[in-house]
Amino acid sequence: MRSKYKLKIKGKSVKRFVENIINSKIFLYDIEYINKNEINIIVDDIGYLKILKIKTSYSIDVVRTYGLIRYKKLFNKYFVFIISLIIGAILIKLLSCVIFSIKIEHSKEEIRELIKNDLADFGIKKFHFKVSYDKKEKIKRKILQRERNRIEWLEIDSIGTKYIVKVEERIKNKKNKKEKPQNIIAKKNGMILDIDASHGEVVKKKFDYVKKGDVIISGIIKNKDKPMKKVRADGSVYAEVWYKVSVDVAKKYNSYKKTGRNSKRLEFKILNKSIYLFGNNYMNYKTIRKPIISNKLLPVSLNYTYLEEVIVNKYNYDITNIDKHAIDLGEKKLKNKLDRKDRIIYKKVLKKTLKDSRIIVDMFFKVKEDIKETESIEKIDLKEYEVGDKDESGN
Repeated sequence: MRSKYKLKIKGKSVKRFVENIINSKIFLYDIEYINKNEINIIVDDIGYLKILKIKTSYSIDVVRTYGLIRYKKLFNKYFVFIISLIIGAILIKLLSCVIFSIKIEHSKEEIRELIKNDLADFGIKKFHFKVSYDKKEKIKRKILQRERNRIEWLEIDSIGTKYIVKVEERIKNKKNKKEKPQNIIAKKNGMILDIDASHGEVVKKKFDYVKKGDVIISGIIKNKDKPMKKVRADGSVYAEVWYKVSVDVAKKYNSYKKTGRNSKRLEFKILNKSIYLFGNNYMNYKTIRKPIISNKLLPVSLNYTYLEEVIVNKYNYDITNIDKHAIDLGEKKLKNKLDRKDRIIYKKVLKKTLKDSRIIVDMFFKVKEDIKETESIEKIDLKEYEVGDKDESGN
C-alpha cells in the first residue's frame, strides 16, 4: 500500500503550478481549491518526490500523511509511550499470575500454620506463580489426604493475586461422662407454635404465650408433682415473635444488578485522562482499581482495573408505590437479626411519613423463630425445690 501526502500549495496563480504538475505526469488523487492563491492536493509518495524536484517559488507544505508513512510517523512520535504501554501490559500480565497474598481462614493459629506449611510443600507460596485450576484441585486433595485426622474440609479460592483458603477442623466426638442438667427456657417473648422435646418434661403447650425466661421444657422430672431427678432437657421450640421495623427510603432510588460479565484492563492515567489497553468497556459498570506504578509527585500512574458490568434500574417512589420496596428492605434488615432457620410468616405496612426527599415506612412482621435457650439447674437442691416452688416457671 502506497503512502499518500496531502500538500498545501500557496502562491500567485496557483493553477499554473497545478498545470505544471499534470504536465509532469504526476497523478493527483484529489484537488481542493481554497482560493486563487491556495490549493490542497493529494499525491502518492512517488508524486511527492517528483514535486520536490520541481524548481518553484510556490510554498509547499505537508498537511497530512496517509497509509504506512503516517503510522511510521505516529510510531516515531509516540515511541516511548507505546513501548511503555507494551512493557506495562507484559508486566501486568506477569504480575496477575503471581501470588501476593495467602489468607487462611480459621480461628486456630496452629491450623493456619499447618495449612500454610502444607501449601508451601506443594508449591503454593507468596511471590510464586499461581497454579492451574487442575493442579490447585490436586493440591487440595493431597492436603486433605495428608491431614485426614485433622482436617474435615478444605477449599482454595483464587481471587486476583490472592488465594483465600477456607478450612474446617475435624472434630472428634467427645461424650461427656455426665451431662449437666438444664432447662429449656424462652429467650424472648412470643406465642409457641411448635415444641419438640427429646429430653425433659414439657410444661408449656402450643399457642401458649411465654415471656423471656419462662421454662418451656423442664429438666426436673416429677412423679405426682414430686421432683424425682434432674436431667438435661433438650429439644426445639418455635414461637411466633413480633417485630416493628422502620426503613428510610429516598424518593429517587437507583438499584444496580450485576450481569455476571466482567473485564480486566490496563489503565494508563495522566492527570484526569485515562487510556485503556485491551479488555471490554461497558455502558454501566463498577470499577476496582489497583495501582501498579504510581508516584505522589507525578500525575501519572499505571493501574490494573477490574470492571463488573451492571444494569441500572431507576425508581421514583411516593406514598402510593413504596410498599413493596419498603417491605423488601424491611425483610432484609430483619433477616440480618434472625437465624437461617427462622421464617417471616406475616408482614404489613403500618405507617408512611414524607420527610423532605425521603419516605419513612413503619412495618409489622410476624416471625416463626427458634426461641430456645438453656438454663442450668445444676445447683438446684431437689429437697428445697420440693418445699418451695413446684417448678421454675412459678406454677
